[in-house]
Amino acid sequence: MTTGHVFIATSLDGFIARTDGDIGWLLERDDPAEDHGYQDFIADKDMIVMGRGCYEKVLTMGLAGTPVPEQLKGKVRFSDATPKDTMAHLAASGVRRAYVDGGQLVQSFLRDGLIADLVVTTVPVLIGSGRPLFGALPRDVSLALESSRHFPSGLVQSTYRVLR
Repeated sequence: MTTGHVFIATSLDGFIARTDGDIGWLLERDDPAEDHGYQDFIADKDMIVMGRGCYEKVLTMGLAGTPVPEQLKGKVRFSDATPKDTMAHLAASGVRRAYVDGGQLVQSFLRDGLIADLVVTTVPVLIGSGRPLFGALPRDVSLALESSRHFPSGLVQSTYRVLR
């Protein structure tokens, strides 16, 4: 079985981007001297499943035409299948752990019970409105806090396990 894993940042008021998709507020807080654990997170993932909105953001950043970093070669795939079909296809391909990236995609995978854990980094900024990390759910999704840490930049990162 393939499990879904999330690594994402949000404003303190729960938004991953402004309404128009702008993430400048997030990039302003990016301190290359701080290790937020992305390399450790991605090291044991077999595949990245990225939502359309996230992909379109990558296009605007001029990153889509750049070579895939060596450690991610063969791990990046775009799909228009449903979350359940995507995970079934990945499982049939031998994928065990998939990084699920993109707000609406994370929401749909959560709704379908396909996320095992989430690493959520909270940026200490209130942007007032925008694209929420979490949306409507058919039922509560219970989480267990696994760890939490803070950084000199003010970011707070919490890791949650989804309870079944």
